[in-house]
Amino acid sequence: MASIIPHIHFNGNTEEAFEFYRSVLGGSFSRLMRFKELNNPDFSFPEEEQNKIMLIRLPISGGSYLSGSDVPNFMGVVSEEENRSKIVIAASTKEEAETIFNGLSAGGTVEMPLDEDPWGTLLGTFRDKFGVEWMVEC
Repeated sequence: MASIIPHIHFNGNTEEAFEFYRSVLGGSFSRLMRFKELNNPDFSFPEEEQNKIMLIRLPISGGSYLSGSDVPNFMGVVSEEENRSKIVIAASTKEEAETIFNGLSAGGTVEMPLDEDPWGTLLGTFRDKFGVEWMVEC
């Protein structure tokens, strides 16, 4: 069965925010990936973005976790006056991920098609027909 995970975007202060969340919620980060870890011969992030957070996860209770990332400059600035969160659905199988992705994105705008991401999972993002932002992963 799928689970729902909150994911929050920041304008370069993800690490600060998540250190705060950790100070309140306790625990330790289960994942911390910086943009420099995604550099490859075909693409690299600018020097000023190398240490920004690509993905961070803080386990909370009952197997849930809080997820977040910095928005790279080429994607624009997140308006902190607007919704800047994505709802992440973690599917158990590729088939479940495809069903959920195709169903919820119908009538919406696909930002990133469901495909294998750099760290080996299946990932896709979209804004549904109501303007809600989603990520589906498996």
